[in-house]
Amino acid sequence: MDVEVDGILVAAHELKAPLAVLRQLAFSFDEMDARGEHIRSEMINVSERAIRQVNDLAKIRRLEDGLFEMEPVAVRAVCDDVSHELKKLFNSNARDLTISYTNRSRLVVANRELLFSVVYNFLLNAMHYSNEGSSASLTVKDKKDKVRISIRDYGPALPMEIWREMREGWINKPVAMAMRSSSSGLGLYIASKFSRYMHAEVGAIRHRDGTSFFVELPVSRQASLFL
Repeated sequence: MDVEVDGILVAAHELKAPLAVLRQLAFSFDEMDARGEHIRSEMINVSERAIRQVNDLAKIRRLEDGLFEMEPVAVRAVCDDVSHELKKLFNSNARDLTISYTNRSRLVVANRELLFSVVYNFLLNAMHYSNEGSSASLTVKDKKDKVRISIRDYGPALPMEIWREMREGWINKPVAMAMRSSSSGLGLYIASKFSRYMHAEVGAIRHRDGTSFFVELPVSRQASLFL
């Protein structure tokens, strides 16, 4: 593993404990006025999202052990779960999220836990970079013998070097993104690593008014009793 990336993973692991303490401290506050309750809620939500990313980084270490099994996964159910978890965040930041499902193939070959993280990180990225009052969109559609999950934002342009890396299939390490300066590219790095493990294709499309990130997964031919 790259020394720089390995250092990031070690640092992330060290951050998990203080983040958990911060979250617990926020829960321990006594009753407060409306503004205080809002601040407490934000503290809890931010710490929980940070802990999720730390956990995702820890999973990168475990990819080499092949512990994440591939199986038929109901792709719409995963997208529903992610959008439900992030809906409050979109609403509190005056962003809208539209969802469109047109896929006839309901099952893909993936690992549900890793796919959830891929969609989650793409959507979180879209929330941060869609302009206030605008909409981000999540679409799921068939693409030959695959299913494409696409997340579109309406923010600053994606830097050309990041677009090239995404076009080639994955990002080697987290990098700062010009015009998207509040991001280290951490979410995109996690999403690309997990997608590569699942043998899924990832990419990005640059628009005049934003970017679409997508992941394509092979259709599962196995019938499921859980649809």
